[in-house]
Amino acid sequence: MSDLETLSASVTALEESIATTNGGLDVFYLLFAGAMVFFMQAGFAMLCAGSIRAKNVKNIMLKNILDACGGAVGFWTIGYAFAYGGADSSTLTFIGNSDFVLANIHDGASLIGWFFQFAFAATAATIVAGTVAERCKFEAYIAYSLMLTGFVYPVVVHSIWSSSGFLSAFTDDENKFLGSGMIDFAGSGVVHMTGGATALFAAKILGSRIGRFYDADGNELPEPVSFPPHSVALQVLGTFILWVGWYGFNPGSTLGISPAGYADVAALCAVTTTLAAASGSVSAMMTDMIMTRKCTGETMYDITMCMNGALSGLVGITAGCSVCEPWAAFVIGIIAGWVYIFFSSLLVKLKIDDAVDAIPVHFGNGMWGCIATGLFASPGLVANAYGTPNNGLFYGGANAGKLLGVEIVGILFIIGWVGVIMIPYFMLLNAMGLFRVDALEEEVGLDISHHKGAAYDLSGPSEDVKEKYEISNSQRKKEIVLPAEGEENA
Repeated sequence: MSDLETLSASVTALEESIATTNGGLDVFYLLFAGAMVFFMQAGFAMLCAGSIRAKNVKNIMLKNILDACGGAVGFWTIGYAFAYGGADSSTLTFIGNSDFVLANIHDGASLIGWFFQFAFAATAATIVAGTVAERCKFEAYIAYSLMLTGFVYPVVVHSIWSSSGFLSAFTDDENKFLGSGMIDFAGSGVVHMTGGATALFAAKILGSRIGRFYDADGNELPEPVSFPPHSVALQVLGTFILWVGWYGFNPGSTLGISPAGYADVAALCAVTTTLAAASGSVSAMMTDMIMTRKCTGETMYDITMCMNGALSGLVGITAGCSVCEPWAAFVIGIIAGWVYIFFSSLLVKLKIDDAVDAIPVHFGNGMWGCIATGLFASPGLVANAYGTPNNGLFYGGANAGKLLGVEIVGILFIIGWVGVIMIPYFMLLNAMGLFRVDALEEEVGLDISHHKGAAYDLSGPSEDVKEKYEISNSQRKKEIVLPAEGEENA
């Protein structure tokens, strides 16, 4: 073998080694990012548990655990196949049609792709659980969770993220909707709007908790009654866990780290995610403080506004985290705080009871995130992340209005698709008596009526133990010898 042949063989071996290393690096990157997204389930559990009353904590915790279980089963059996099966960028399809139960998937890159996408599907289902907390039957929860992760959500994913989707930015140029395709990098629309729209329809059909807008006899109350959270500490813990998990949610949506430019996109996502969360938190809290001061003359800082404002900023930046400049992320977060306050107030006016305010955070700001992308997407950053010449309305140019138009169509599609499937589905569950618990079960709490007792043991010591303690304490006092009068004077 000549020196040239030896050198060529060495170069080939080196290229193969680099490719293998890069492939392993990308698998590990998605494993880490997917694990962070999955850990968000713990954040949802803590946030939901802290936001509701103590008598329903076991119920909401169990539902959060089963979100992960049901999401895994549903997405493994049919969900992933409907979302990505048979994707071909040259052909547009409504739904995937292969790879059921991962039958033809064996390589590490595809398997870790399923894991990462499963974590997203479970997130969409968890959004609904918080909204209908404290009055939804367990059977109904299992039914809608499987429907959402197995069918409704995968169709949205296929339409927007699959290379065969009619709104996809990853299909061939001639197939791109309006010549653009929808930019929803990490799922403001795909994940959060889908879960939020499902929660909205469920809350409307299920009805409010007893005593929120109506009394036990169905009479309208003069003023809506707020049910204070039983643990602000759990709420704050959940909020921070979700914020941390979002660093897997957004930067992880590059789906790799080794190709040229991917690290730059991931780093930008981390920065924009941080700024939007921070500005959203301050925006919601300070706006609420100003409104409260104008109404009552008192200056009050609401921690709930602070927490949900941060989550609203996170949802709002999720679609455009890879294509918006840091200054734009800051502005998007500020407006996200206002969007949260508006939708939260609107729900109260419409007498729609959301136990954890998930609809304003995920549905309202999911819409805002998509619209914001159509406004603030930078042409240079779009080219880096998507390789296309699109840009937001504020940057002008020939393509200025196309992206915003596609984003609006995407919003309408998600609302329409979720409504067409889930509204009849929830109405059927309600008609069959499978949706809402009995009024007495709701009043006593779902922990006692459905889960073998309360989450917290607040019973204290028994009366017998108290009586024994009092007798023992009395005897000890009698044994104390007081000093004599002469000794005291001495």
